[in-house]
Amino acid sequence: MEKVCLDCGEPVTGRMDKKFCSDMCRNNYNNRLNSDVTNYVRNLNNILRKNRRILLELIPTDGKISVHKDKLANKGFNFNYFTHLYTTQKGNAYRFVYEYGYLALDNDFYMLVIREQKI
Repeated sequence: MEKVCLDCGEPVTGRMDKKFCSDMCRNNYNNRLNSDVTNYVRNLNNILRKNRRILLELIPTDGKISVHKDKLANKGFNFNYFTHLYTTQKGNAYRFVYEYGYLALDNDFYMLVIREQKI
């Protein structure tokens, strides 16, 4: 029985365990196989980068500011996406987008902070 390429269906010659007729077919097959995951990750990273850019733009050099939720939302901030949570000993839950964080306050205000870099 003759083996055929998993991508194009052409006959495959060479090693017994060879699955593709060329590197191009192998790349096409794997790119198509992983495209769903790749698109999801790309879109998620774009949202996180945009959130980070917005926080970077709003946080002053001293590292703290209080802003209204509408100001963040008007800039396109997506509150559903963040990289991690940090809960203080007092029980305050900061959401972080990489090194920039925000804490929900009263009356739809948010405290924006920057975490010190330890490199």
